[in-house]
Parts: sequence; C-alpha cells; structure tokens
Amino acid sequence: MQEIQVGKTYKHYKGNIYKIIAVGKNSENLEEMIVYQSVNNHQIWIRPASMWNETINNSGELRFTLID
Repeated sequence: MQEIQVGKTYKHYKGNIYKIIAVGKNSENLEEMIVYQSVNNHQIWIRPASMWNETINNSGELRFTLID
C-alpha cells in the first residue's frame, strides 16, 4: 500500500489529476479522510483514506497512483 502524501499529485484511474490538500478525520466515527483538489477545475473532494489505495479491478490497478 502506498503512503498517502499531502501536497503530492495523484492520477485517478479514470485519468483525472488531483493534489492532496490534507488528511483529516471524520468527526462522527474518526475515520481518516483525504481532502483533495482537482488540478483541472480546482473542485475540492473528500474521500475515505481506506478507498484511496483500493485496487479497482482484477489486474491490481489502484484507484489513485502517485505521479510526483
């Protein structure tokens, strides 16, 4: 599993590029969350950290791959 790095840029398996802004916690259940921003349109997204390093198919492709 790759370490999630704040300030780094990642490519989503569908091709979009995102930069991690912060790692935080959900106030309700303390689940670690990733706050990230689209490089293209600057929209901000939040996703559970557990999903960040998921493999999305049988070939072992990751949901997000570090690109810098």
